[in-house]
Amino acid sequence: MNTQPPEPTPANTPLPESPVERAALIALYYSANGQEWSSPWQSGAPMSEWQGVTVDSQGRVVELILVGYDLRGHLPPELGNLSRLKVLNLAHNQLSGEIPAELSNLANLEGLYLRGNQLSGEIPAELGNLANLKILFLGDNQLSGDIPAELGNLANLKSLFLGGNQLSGDIPAELGNLANVEGFLLSDNQLSGEIPVELGNLANVEGLYLSDNQLSGRIPAELGSLANLGGLDLGGNQLTGEIPAELGNLANLGELWLDGNQLTGEIPAELGNLANLKILDLLGNQLSGCVPRSLENQLFMSLSDLGGLPFCFE
Repeated sequence: MNTQPPEPTPANTPLPESPVERAALIALYYSANGQEWSSPWQSGAPMSEWQGVTVDSQGRVVELILVGYDLRGHLPPELGNLSRLKVLNLAHNQLSGEIPAELSNLANLEGLYLRGNQLSGEIPAELGNLANLKILFLGDNQLSGDIPAELGNLANLKSLFLGGNQLSGDIPAELGNLANVEGFLLSDNQLSGEIPVELGNLANVEGLYLSDNQLSGRIPAELGSLANLGGLDLGGNQLTGEIPAELGNLANLGELWLDGNQLTGEIPAELGNLANLKILDLLGNQLSGCVPRSLENQLFMSLSDLGGLPFCFE
């Protein structure tokens, strides 16, 4: 019986490669103007030496990061064959066309960064199948249509950034299921309807940004239960009714933007409990009354930003 240990693999021995994964990267090369940004990709060099490609100890692609490489063209569906991929970051390029639904096959994906391109069409509902996804950055594109309710299935998601697109329709109530989300940004779209009360279930959210849409109705009192919230921006919508007194429960709140709506009534005295509040923007509403005096020494805003309202006498 041979008891000798196996011979160590020489350090310069090439890692094994998956022909399917190599073909997927070559598909990206040809569809995204690769001749302008990479020569190693078209050479016989191993994938471990290609720009922006990281492989594991078995030669499988785990990261593909090409930020600001002037990629032009479209995303090929073959990218869905990179089965061990954890990070796909093609942000700040000039990619166009639709997001392939085949990206939903990337079962190990943790970060999907496509912001700052010219992507169009709808967000594939299939992305809701990415059970390990933690970061979804699709902002600053030309995406349209509804936000898929299926994104509410992303139980491990920590950051959802869809701002700066042309998304329309209601905010799905299912997004309130994102129990681990910390950053939630849907600003600068064409979203309408009311703010779902279910967003009050986002127990870990630290920033909630819904500004510059066409949202209507009242501000849900349920948002006052978001104990970790540091920034709330609802400005530039069509919100009506009174400011909920429950917002005074947001002990960690540092910024509150309610400007450019149609809010009425008096400012709740409970906002005076916001000891950490630095920014309060109420400009462009129809509010009456006064600003709690307890905020006077904390705010870095002018009286005009407070809707022209004076501080209360106490």
